[in-house]
Amino acid sequence: MRWTKSLITTLRNVPKDAEAASHKLALRAALVRQLSSGVYSYLPLGFRVLNKIINIIREEMQASGAEEVLLPALHPAELWKKTGRYDSLGEDKISFKNRAGHEFVLGPTHEEIITDLVANTVKSFRELPITLYQIQTKFRDEARPRFGVIRTKEFIMKDAYSFDLNEEGLDKSYNLMSEVYHRIFSRCGLSFKVVQADSGMMGGKMSQEFMVICPYGEDRVAISKDGTLASVEIARRAEPPKKEVEPCAETPEVFDTPDARTIEEIASRYQVKPKSMIKTLIYVADGKLIAALVTGDSEVNEVKLRALAGAKALHQADAAEVEQATGAPVGFAGPVGLKIPVYADWDVMNRTDMVTGANQKDKHIKHVHPGRDFQPAVTGDIRLVRKGDWAPDGSGPLEIVTTMEIGHIFKLGTRYSAQLDAVFLNEKSETVPMIMGCYGIGVNRILAAAIEEHHDDKGIKWPAAIAPFEVVIVTINQAIEEIRNAAEKIYADLKTAGVDVLYDDRDERAGVKFNDADLIGIPKQIIIGERNLKENLVEIKDRSSGEASKTAVDQVVSLFR
Repeated sequence: MRWTKSLITTLRNVPKDAEAASHKLALRAALVRQLSSGVYSYLPLGFRVLNKIINIIREEMQASGAEEVLLPALHPAELWKKTGRYDSLGEDKISFKNRAGHEFVLGPTHEEIITDLVANTVKSFRELPITLYQIQTKFRDEARPRFGVIRTKEFIMKDAYSFDLNEEGLDKSYNLMSEVYHRIFSRCGLSFKVVQADSGMMGGKMSQEFMVICPYGEDRVAISKDGTLASVEIARRAEPPKKEVEPCAETPEVFDTPDARTIEEIASRYQVKPKSMIKTLIYVADGKLIAALVTGDSEVNEVKLRALAGAKALHQADAAEVEQATGAPVGFAGPVGLKIPVYADWDVMNRTDMVTGANQKDKHIKHVHPGRDFQPAVTGDIRLVRKGDWAPDGSGPLEIVTTMEIGHIFKLGTRYSAQLDAVFLNEKSETVPMIMGCYGIGVNRILAAAIEEHHDDKGIKWPAAIAPFEVVIVTINQAIEEIRNAAEKIYADLKTAGVDVLYDDRDERAGVKFNDADLIGIPKQIIIGERNLKENLVEIKDRSSGEASKTAVDQVVSLFR
């Protein structure tokens, strides 16, 4: 490809709202351009990177025995309603009615669609196991798209689905996909970690995330001294030593807090430390109202709360349900006198002289002593872990790092097959549901993660396997005929040898061309200048290491063949 014949419009400056290194460099290096919030066009260089990534994914998926399909992006809403995910998607889903009045969802993921396909196609145990995958555009109405292509409304995913006869078959499929993912991400040049995770709206009994450490990711991971990793959504901590806390000498006292609903408002207005406050949140667990208590400087972990309450379904109560439970508007709930089951975090029970809501509008209570003034139904670990919490195995304090998810694998079991009648006749002629697994990769995010990990102050340093080109030819002075002739011959010979080569044939200053070559990050640079050419030499520069060497003109092609 000749630079003058390609849409490579590098930038010196980027928009002020570009925070992440990958966002800034993707714009500057002419990989992407923003169309609207969370929606991007991929320019030729960016699209070449995406295709390199997709080719690696295809090679590894096909080598594993998976078969590629292409599923619709338009999904009949009734399929999502059958599984109960239509409501759980909430405002993230993009839905509409067509001219006939039928409602559709723009696919954010494809569990319902693939399950419906297999349910209507596979009927016998003789047709199983099978793993199908696709590479497809997905849509989610992200409230706050950020960091370029890391968090967008439209994105490309590889999603695969395994259908097995039994749990043993699922274990085999799941482990195989884990091995495939290790190979894919390694080939893409990423340093990644495998993290135990919550399955979220996907459901199922087990999942693992493939993460890269990145300050602009949306996930946080807890790491123990022995290297064990877990998403903060499920990470646990050791129970703190029980303190012998003397009850507060003063009795509980209601005081006025007009229009002060939040922890921050109470702390600021009444000089109360958040850790000395009880945050009371009302939830609905399997249709019943419960209260969750954490200290004011903590956040409820709904995964752990659901487990402690033994609930299958859990969601935060709406304003009417909060008032039903407490007799007060949102913002004034507290455990004293509460008539619903109370689940308290360990930290709450290790403190005294606390402030909490009074279950009355514009009122709170001070001098509250847990265990004396209220008694929880159950105590346990129900808050998100934070830095310094002791690891559950006692190995030492936890570290918390910010990460970006690039892949996620799930054991779904019969979560979808049972609801969408994906059943088969087994060897005993019994009708049983298929056992499913699900395996996703964020294609766009691999591009962003590679830039985050491989860049310097000059630009991108692409891993060779996913670089838009293998080599770029840079002429120091395009106006000199001998330089042009040498560049043209090397360019033609490299193309004939099957080398992916970009020729910077612009009549630009050498400094501009060197800066652009470093910015777009192609692994190898062939620099052709008058002085070296007089000795029949060209310079070969490695973008990653910065090392340079000289090679005879007639030996260049053999270096890259």
